[in-house]
Amino acid sequence: MFACTAHFYGIIIGKPQLFHKMILKNSVFLSLLSVCIIFALCMARIMAIDYGRKRVGVAVTDPMQIIAGGLATVPAHEIVAFIEKYVATEAVETIVVGLPKQMNNQPSESMRYIQPFVASLKKKLPNIPVVFYDERFTSVLAHRAMLDGGLKKKDRQNKALVDEISATIILQDYLEFKKYSI
Repeated sequence: MFACTAHFYGIIIGKPQLFHKMILKNSVFLSLLSVCIIFALCMARIMAIDYGRKRVGVAVTDPMQIIAGGLATVPAHEIVAFIEKYVATEAVETIVVGLPKQMNNQPSESMRYIQPFVASLKKKLPNIPVVFYDERFTSVLAHRAMLDGGLKKKDRQNKALVDEISATIILQDYLEFKKYSI
């Protein structure tokens, strides 16, 4: 289906006169084009947030929601504006915010900083659902990934990179959860 979308998109953008001839000659083309356009419009990214008091790690999926990748680490006071700007250029289906929990399953004290952020986000972007997802051990897993990836000690001490990798881990876990809960 993706190849279909890309092919028709190329025809529409690259050769508009050919596009008009195809419409006139082939009603099947119209049906396929409609399906491809609907499919393309339905594809949107999922964004994950690892919220901290100073820095916020951000990760997003590809449009087909298969691969999670780090996007940026943003100062906490700039995160809402950053997300608004990103959402203006990319379709985002859901925003996943890391839910800090203690080992006894109770919310950690970080929730008092996260709740106002989420309230502000919901107010600014009311059409995008914001969901919480357990973020326990993501920082440990991020450090382990950096170590396994062969990063030097100096690079592993980069807290911004740890936050971005943590957001990516939250997003990948969320994708796995979503995949197997359907």
